[in-house]
Amino acid sequence: MTDAPATDELTPPVRTLMGPGPSDVHPRVLRAMGTPLVGHLDPAFLDVMDEVQELLRYAFRTDNQWTLPISGTGSAAMEAAFANLVEPGDTVLVPTNGYFGHRMASMAKRAGGTVVSVDAPWGEPLDPRDVEDAFETHQPEVFGFVHAETSTGVRQPAVPELTGIAKAHDAFVIADTVTSLGGVELRVDEWDIDVAYSGAQKCLSCPPGASPITLSDRAMDRVLARETPVRSWYLDLSLLEGYWGDNRSYHHTAPVTNVYALREALRLVAEEGIERRWERHRRVARTLVSGLAELGLERYAAEEYWLPSLNTVRVPNGVDDTALIEQLLSEYGIEIAAGLGDLAGEVFRIGCMGHSARPANVHHLLAALEETLETHRS
Repeated sequence: MTDAPATDELTPPVRTLMGPGPSDVHPRVLRAMGTPLVGHLDPAFLDVMDEVQELLRYAFRTDNQWTLPISGTGSAAMEAAFANLVEPGDTVLVPTNGYFGHRMASMAKRAGGTVVSVDAPWGEPLDPRDVEDAFETHQPEVFGFVHAETSTGVRQPAVPELTGIAKAHDAFVIADTVTSLGGVELRVDEWDIDVAYSGAQKCLSCPPGASPITLSDRAMDRVLARETPVRSWYLDLSLLEGYWGDNRSYHHTAPVTNVYALREALRLVAEEGIERRWERHRRVARTLVSGLAELGLERYAAEEYWLPSLNTVRVPNGVDDTALIEQLLSEYGIEIAAGLGDLAGEVFRIGCMGHSARPANVHHLLAALEETLETHRS
């Protein structure tokens, strides 16, 4: 029998996280993760669960009873939304104007839905007239849209207009708010959204692992009245309701430490105030965009649907985007990202989210970019 291999202490490098996520984690959130572990049915943890749910309602701007963190990353919350709302044979309308609209389509198909699309170019939001036409043509039971498209840096404006179209056709609305919750104006109840899901690691500045979702009573009634079981046992909200509802009955072992972290991240949101937090993201991102323009970097998304939490800028002619990104990371410890899908090689994606949305981070990045661009342009 061989001896166990020697192991070194884990010492990842210190990074400034200015990519599409994760963002920098607030020191208070990191400290919360060192809180002593208790069981997921311990009375002390049940109190934490109650507090997390109430804080999530505040962040989502909702009174929905069915507001909770899914055990998993934002993609798990996304899959929970589609797996529970979509029954086999349902027609599901999804957008084509970004990477995560295509992921919606994939998840809806796996849930047994018949997917149809409403089209818009990458880098532009959905036009309500096109959404109306798609509803008239396809009469979908479920409509999904991306409020903040991480691949393009586009924020979907006029959300109440989209949800109004859906409700006029008695359809359910699922909103992807992964890159907007806690950083960009979002009003679930006022905008009449049936299901909104998000991730913890972006504007909430929390490690991934417990991902917010909220459902209206109307949406939860649909889940509880399904004719077929949800294909995922783990993500079945009719079962999770037993744990996150009034009974607090066992379903699976919740990620206790991640819930501690989410609680502290949400406490920071509440202390700052949600509307002041939205304004901070916009103010700091405006400084970033202005600085990028001075460096000759052109913003990709138009002003009227600019997404402050995720900024896309065009890669200058003659610049190798991969090489520049690697140099920023290796020499300056700054993470930004390349384009996805149709925008691969076309844009840089620069996050300005949560604890990363600070002037010091922006100035550090701009100074590093100035030096790096000079090297790559010469």
